[in-house]
Amino acid sequence: MPRIDVRVLGPVHLFVDARELRLGGPKPRAMLAMLTINRQQRVSTEALANALWDGNPPKAYTNSLQVFVARLRNLLKSAGVDSTILRTVARGYRLDISDAECDVGRYASACKAGRTASKSGDPATAAAHFQRALDQWSGTALADLLGFRYADDFSTAMEDERITTVSERISADLLCGRASDVVGELRTLADKYPFREPLWGQLITALYLSGRQGDALEACRRVRAMLADELGIDPCAELVRLEQRVRRQEPILVAEPAATMQAKTLLTTVAEIPRTHRSGRLRFDDGRVVAVLPKGLQIGRGPDNDLTLDDPKVGRCHAQIVPRREGLAIRDLHSINGVYVNGALIELTTPLSTGTVIRIGSTTMTFEET
Repeated sequence: MPRIDVRVLGPVHLFVDARELRLGGPKPRAMLAMLTINRQQRVSTEALANALWDGNPPKAYTNSLQVFVARLRNLLKSAGVDSTILRTVARGYRLDISDAECDVGRYASACKAGRTASKSGDPATAAAHFQRALDQWSGTALADLLGFRYADDFSTAMEDERITTVSERISADLLCGRASDVVGELRTLADKYPFREPLWGQLITALYLSGRQGDALEACRRVRAMLADELGIDPCAELVRLEQRVRRQEPILVAEPAATMQAKTLLTTVAEIPRTHRSGRLRFDDGRVVAVLPKGLQIGRGPDNDLTLDDPKVGRCHAQIVPRREGLAIRDLHSINGVYVNGALIELTTPLSTGTVIRIGSTTMTFEET
C-alpha cells in the first residue's frame, strides 16, 4: 500500500511514498488542509465553500467543489492510492486517513503519549514524546494559506498548542534534572512571548535550579517591570510565590505544567465553527458601536489600546477580547477592579455570545455577534 503523508503544520504538502504530488493553487490546497484537519469526519460542502472562498462563496459553488474533489481523487489515483479515501457523504466530504498519515495527527498522538507518561511519573519518556510531537512542525501552520480566515484561525490556535507542548517538554526536562540545558531556550521563549507568565516561571525555576540565584532574581525583576510598563499589572500569584522562594533560598519542587498551560483537545472540528462567532461588536449605552474583529480587541485606559476608556476605574490595559476555537471570549488582564460579565466577576477567560453584558469600570457594553 502506498504511504500517504499530508503536511499542514507548515506549508500544505501531499506526499505519497515520499514523493510530493503537485496540488495546484490555493483553493485545492485549502480544501486538502480542511479535510485533513477534520480527517475521518464529515465536512459539509457549506463549510468547505466558506473556507475556500473566505466566507463569500459564489452561488454555484457546488460544481466548483466537485471539480476540486475530482482533481484530488485523480491525483491520488495516479500515485497508486485508493481514491475512495476521499468519500462523498451526505452534503459533504470525508477524508479517511489515519493520524499516522498526517503531521497534525502524529503531533496529537505524540502529545497524548507525552501526557500519559508525565502522569505516570516518567518524565524522560514524556520529554521524548513531546519532542517527537514538536518535530512534526515545519513552519507556521498553513503558512501558504494565511489570509484565508479559517487558515488564520487554525494557525493561531495551533501556535498556542505548540507553545504549550514546548512548555510541557521543558517541564519534563526540568524533572529529569536538565535545568541548565533549557535556560537558553527559555530565555528566547520569554523574549518572544513576554506575556506568557508560565514561561517566565519556568525560566526562573531553571536558573535557580542551576545554582544561579542572582540571575533568577533578575528574571523576576525583569518580568515584574515588563508587566508593569506594558500592561500596568503585577505578576500572577504563582510568580510572586516563586520569587519569594528564590529570595529565601527555599527548595523549589518542579511541578507538572500549570493547568493554564495544558493543551486543548485537537478534536474540535475547526471547519464547523459557526461563522457568527468569528466577529462581533460592542454596543454602548450611549449608542456607540465598536467593531470587534476576528483578531480580537484590547480594552483599557491607555491610548495604545484598541478601545480606550477614559475612566479612572479602568486599568491601563484592563481586558482583552480574544479569538478561541469556540468563538470570541473576554479575559481580564489582571486588572485591579476586574471584569464583570452578566453581573458576575470573571476569573477565567469567558465566552461571549449575543446579549452578553460586559462591565469594565463604570462602562457597560453589550456584545453582539455579527
